[in-house]
Amino acid sequence: MTIFYFTATGNSLAVAKSIGSTLVSIPQALNAGDTNFKDDVIGIVFPVYWWNLPLMVRKFIDTVSFEADYLFAIGTCGNVAGGAMASLQKQAKKKNYEFHYTNLVKMLDNYLPVFEIGAQIKKLPKKNVSEQLALITSDISQRKKVKTKLNIFSRFMTLLFVHIFKPKNNALKYIVSESCNNCGTCARVCPAANITLTDKISFGNQCEGCLACLHLCPLNALKLKSEKSDMRWRHPDIPLSEIIEANNQKSDNSG
Repeated sequence: MTIFYFTATGNSLAVAKSIGSTLVSIPQALNAGDTNFKDDVIGIVFPVYWWNLPLMVRKFIDTVSFEADYLFAIGTCGNVAGGAMASLQKQAKKKNYEFHYTNLVKMLDNYLPVFEIGAQIKKLPKKNVSEQLALITSDISQRKKVKTKLNIFSRFMTLLFVHIFKPKNNALKYIVSESCNNCGTCARVCPAANITLTDKISFGNQCEGCLACLHLCPLNALKLKSEKSDMRWRHPDIPLSEIIEANNQKSDNSG
């Protein structure tokens, strides 16, 4: 079994590790130029952004071809995922395959412009993440075929969100505070190689909006004007080094 994953703060990587087997970073797979993958079971795990797929996940699905007896997709989200899985299946059908099993894991919602991290941490125990993961892992081991259903309301709201929150250069809204010491962590956790570090941090125009750079800065030196929380989040089971390994597109530590 091979699992491809996209992660920013470790949530989706934690899910992929829980399911187990061979893990492959989607940013690194795209960077390597690999397009054909074959295994008895292939899965993808990714966060849901505004009821849709991350840009890099969309690019991955459009680029690669899978040969497997069983395909599954798991989305991580704070509450609901809208039409993300329907969008995924629509893209897959263009490549003449479909995912046999799709499901969601409700985890901590860490989108800083909307959610206060401390409040979200308090809500986390009620989401019973370990129980969700146990059920999903069991389903996959039994090769169950289940597809996420999309009701009329979710379909409408997804179309609305996709229209309002079109991909844009989110990094233009990031503020670098005086506490920045040019450590380069932000550049190494950026899956899009959108951050360059010289005598100061500069942002390109390929931002994924994943907020990895904000959440994982050791000095909390990156800010948003509209953020709801000074607190940051990294999944407690995922060390920073693993996120760097998954996302780093730089040839050296300077960014």
